[in-house]
Amino acid sequence: MHKVAVIGSGTMGNGIAHVLAQHHYPVHLIDISSEALQKAQQTISRNLDRMLAKQQITEEQKTQTLQNITWHTDLAEGVKSVDLVIEAATENVNLKLQLFHDLDEYCTPETILATNTSSISITQIAAATNRPDKVIGMHFMNPVPIMKLVEIIKGYNTSAAVTETIMELARKLEKVPTEVNDYPGFIANRILMPMINEAIYSLYEGVAGVTEIDTVMKLGMAHPMGPLQLADFIGLDVCLYILKVMHDGFGNPKYAPCPLLVNMVLAGHKGVKTGNGFYHYTPGSKDLIVAERFR
Repeated sequence: MHKVAVIGSGTMGNGIAHVLAQHHYPVHLIDISSEALQKAQQTISRNLDRMLAKQQITEEQKTQTLQNITWHTDLAEGVKSVDLVIEAATENVNLKLQLFHDLDEYCTPETILATNTSSISITQIAAATNRPDKVIGMHFMNPVPIMKLVEIIKGYNTSAAVTETIMELARKLEKVPTEVNDYPGFIANRILMPMINEAIYSLYEGVAGVTEIDTVMKLGMAHPMGPLQLADFIGLDVCLYILKVMHDGFGNPKYAPCPLLVNMVLAGHKGVKTGNGFYHYTPGSKDLIVAERFR
């Protein structure tokens, strides 16, 4: 890998670009919004400043990391002559299918196409291209600069050579790649989302309160945060979407989203991103306050 393009400059996209650039890869960060790219640049710079303050990097390394990133609003121009594209756009199947159709046209035949999707079928995405053997899932965890795990998801037609290339890239990024096969939810979300959904059902059915549910899982199971707090952090809309993907994919009622989760998303209570979920969030505050509805 000599040059990598990352599509989408949101939380995941700018984190992936940051890690690649920090490990000396020239990165083309692509977004249709110049304002989003400017915000991503500020985010990456702030995160590097935190690392600098902790003496994890030097001022020279910060400068070099930022210099390794170029910013693009034109997809065709941004993916020209790259060896790998990592798509980290919105988790929308139709958007991704169109993107991969376009990437197949714009990229050289040798370019590997990866997606950071957390739930959408790699095989389905690959079918939108004429290179299904070169399409793979590369599911980073949030926050990308800190979390070590990368799920490497093989589509039905992904070649062994492409899989090993991406596994090796993840290792060079000082991540821990884990190879999984392409089924709804993969491994991370197939296990995580039913747990979150069951925690929401426990609240919905009055078994225990928000604090009590999260405390049991933190202190009893050694989880760094409880499932309800984690759902807020992920985004309740994202949790709902992934559960629907698994419910549709398997046809098993155990993946059916809790009605409370559905109602919260419909009401616009999506967690940290909206300031309200199972907890109430105030900008600049780290206090964990249960949302008024659940007190």
